[in-house]
Formats: sequence, structure tokens, C-alpha cells
Amino acid sequence: MINLQLNLYSIVNMKLQKHLNKYRQEKNCTLLCVGPMSKNCVDATIELADQYKAPLMLIASRRQIDSEQFGGGYVENWTTKEFSDYVRSKDINKNIILARDHGGPWQNEIEKNKNMNLKAAMQSAKDSYRADINAGFQMLHIDPSIDIHFKPSADQILERVYELYDFCWSYAQQKNQDIIFEIGTEEQSGSNNSKEELEYTLEKMRKFCANNKLPFPSFIVIQAGTRVMETKNIGSFDSPIRVANELPAEIQIPQMIDICDKYGILMKEHNTDYLSTDSLRWQPRLGIHAANIAPEFGVAETKAFIDILKKSGHIDLVDEFLKISYESMKWKKWMLKNTDANDTDRAIIAGHYVFSSNEFIKLKAKALKKIDNLEVLLKNKVKESIFRYMSAFNLT
Repeated sequence: MINLQLNLYSIVNMKLQKHLNKYRQEKNCTLLCVGPMSKNCVDATIELADQYKAPLMLIASRRQIDSEQFGGGYVENWTTKEFSDYVRSKDINKNIILARDHGGPWQNEIEKNKNMNLKAAMQSAKDSYRADINAGFQMLHIDPSIDIHFKPSADQILERVYELYDFCWSYAQQKNQDIIFEIGTEEQSGSNNSKEELEYTLEKMRKFCANNKLPFPSFIVIQAGTRVMETKNIGSFDSPIRVANELPAEIQIPQMIDICDKYGILMKEHNTDYLSTDSLRWQPRLGIHAANIAPEFGVAETKAFIDILKKSGHIDLVDEFLKISYESMKWKKWMLKNTDANDTDRAIIAGHYVFSSNEFIKLKAKALKKIDNLEVLLKNKVKESIFRYMSAFNLT
């Protein structure tokens, strides 16, 4: 590791970071970060973490979970505090790490709908982070890569990272709370970062943290050749076809990890959903430190719900659910340009977005009266989906 020339604050012995590093090295594993797509998904994650004594992260985006100021999120309509309180009430053995995924300006629909300028959107993001820290979130992802007005340069994004990073650390210190950070400055493109981009970002962060007596981030998001569209991973990681001017993942990723190791930071892969099991087994072999999975678990529960209804002969409820889901239009952002998906495919993609809608709650109440142990059946299907990752990542 290079001499980062950081002060005492920068090499602070954060208990969580030390715990994760020790666990990862002992197990030779990739850490699993689960999007809380539903209450069943949250429960399944907690139960698996308990069963295997594994530190699993619940990574909540601002659309899924946000503070009361923003009206909560689409998952159970939970506010940040309600979500945290629920997890802590169930996570008796403290295996779960609460994390904010993609915090930052314009990451909540309210900020977009109000057409907020940069100053207002940054303040709004700070309000959200403040609620995260108050609720006991342990890891914060600083992601100011979205801008609804223009495409910012890498340096402009980094300036926003600095401002939010300093705010969060200062507020956490006021609250006497230990937090760690993840940084990531762009959306997943399906291809790889260049080594030069990674080195540039980390060197800029090193100087910022050293100059401002701040701890270095624990994770950085790396473009590892993954990208989710519809219900498939269309990135280069899982493709046998070589991409022009791009090194294969098995060559590129170890080189990126070498750079991360030099700076003492862990690599985090986003958009890991729908990779083949063989590809997932390569994650710890390649040395990938952590990986995010989210929509796949929501789709798993949606498919399970439809399948259970069909097998129980409740086709009317299937049709009603598909109509509610399709008309939500939440599938739009996931579709490929030249898609061959039909309306049912679209509804399945959007299913988990409507689980907390009034229409779905009424529909599910009908199903619960007709089908014994429905919630247990759904939770177990989500568990199967999560377990595939835990097994491939050497967490079981």
C-alpha cells in the first residue's frame, strides 16, 4: 500500500471496516450487498445472514427508502427511520449492515419533478443523508453522477463528492457515529473502467481526504462489465464475445484491484444481477471485494407470486396483478431499444414496484385468504435467489 500521508482521522480504526476486511480475507469471499426490494426480501436477507453468520449489506436506494421529508420510498412505504427500526428489530445478532445506495442530488424523484437547481438538489441530498445517519446507517454511497440540467465533467462530479463527503463525515462525528463510505462517479455502462480513470479518481480523493483530515473511503464502484436491462445482464462480463479495445474481465479486473489495493480501498461491483452461476463463482476468484444485486430479487418474488396464484387456480388474480404492474409503467427504464418483450414481461419487471400500492395490497389480501402460508412461500423463493449468490461468493 502506498503511503497515503493521511492524518489520524484518515486511518481511523473503524470497527465495521476492520470486521469486513477480516471476514473477507478469512472466507476468501465476495461480500454480498442486497437491495431491499420488499419486506420479504429484507426478512430473507436477515434470516440467511443469521443462518450463515454472514455480514450481509442491505443497500437502500433513495427511491426504495427515503426520509419522511421525501414521503418514504416504494418499499413498504417505509421512511428511513421505519426501515432502520424494522431491520434492527429483526436483526438480533447484528449481522446486517445498513447502507445507503446511490445517495446524492436528483437521486429522488421529488428533486427531478421539482426541477431543482444544483444548490437545492445538493441540500436535499444532505437532508437525506442526515436522516440516514440519524437512523444508524453504517455505510453511505456518495453518488452525485446524476444531473438533470447538463452532463458534468469528472472533476465537477468530484467537487460534489467532496462537499457531500465532508458534510456526512462532519455530521456523523457530531452524532458520535462510526460510518464508512463508498464512492462511485458514474452509471454502469456494461464495459470496464480504464485504469487511468480509476487511478485519477483515487489520487484526487487521497489528496482531498489528506488535506481535510477525513478518512479515506472504504469502497469504490468499478465498471466491471456488468449492466442490467430487462431481466438479463447485457454487460461484457458474462459474454463470450470480446469487446473491441477492452481487456477481458479476467485480465482487467485484477489490474484494477491492484490499483485499489495500492490505495487501501475495496472494489465494489454494481449491476451483478442475472449473471450465470459460473460467472458468479469467478467473483471471489478474481478478487472482487463486494457486489450489489437488487432487481433480480424483486423479479424473483414477482414470478413466485404469479406462479403460486396460477398453481392455485387464481388466474383472475394473476390478470389483476399484471394489469396493476403494467399500468405503473415502472418497467420503462429497464427496456432494451429493440426489445422483443411482451406486456407480461414488462409487468413482471415492474412487479416489485407496486407491492406497496393500495391496489396491490387489496389484491394480496384476497390471495392471503385463499392460499395458506403465502408469505412464507414467497420469502423462501427470494431466499433461493439470494442463496445462489451467497453460495457462489463463498459466504455459506
